[in-house]
Amino acid sequence: MADAMKRPDGPNDEEDSVVLDAKGLRALAHPVRVQLVGLLRKYGPSTATRLAERLGVNSGTASYHLRQLGAAGFVEEDTERGNARERWWRSVHRTIWFNDPELAEREPEAALAYLQSVAATYTLRTQQALNGLQTMPSAWRGTFDMSDWALRLTPEETVVLYRELTEVIARYRRDTPETVTSAPEGAERVVVITHVMPELDTLAASSPPSDHQEPEGGPTS
Repeated sequence: MADAMKRPDGPNDEEDSVVLDAKGLRALAHPVRVQLVGLLRKYGPSTATRLAERLGVNSGTASYHLRQLGAAGFVEEDTERGNARERWWRSVHRTIWFNDPELAEREPEAALAYLQSVAATYTLRTQQALNGLQTMPSAWRGTFDMSDWALRLTPEETVVLYRELTEVIARYRRDTPETVTSAPEGAERVVVITHVMPELDTLAASSPPSDHQEPEGGPTS
């Protein structure tokens, strides 16, 4: 589930996206619901039973959370596929944005729960990719990367950094049902996950001044 804290300005805004309000934030403040929305986006319409198998939960749990997501407007029944015995669900939006600082202040517990659920989903997806790394075709194995760079920025510079990153990503082909058939041969789904995380517990005096910032490789710096 590739959602974001802020929505990029300009023509790259998606028509099939939604900005979270208080009701939506509370509805998504659960890891199973975040994962369900992500699975429906990735694999397309599905049933509670099939989704439950992917998540490792029982079908009753999946059905309950799908109904809650449906009531909040994040998923809907796919009536063309469903029947009296089996309900199919599909995602309503391709992207969900959480970009309201005032909402986060009014709903601090829901905001934290939602962001923790998103973070847990990202961690799970990274681990799944790692588990399949050795069996990937060699051409794809060399594309996997996990890196971090420690920067010293002002809040304004950090916002600029985020916008520049989204502009770079926006230049590339999105993974949508339409691009599956129009993409060039050899194209596969690639997920880019970005984290911009202020570490305010680090004192400025703890690092000597430097005119040049070297990148730090690995996930632990």
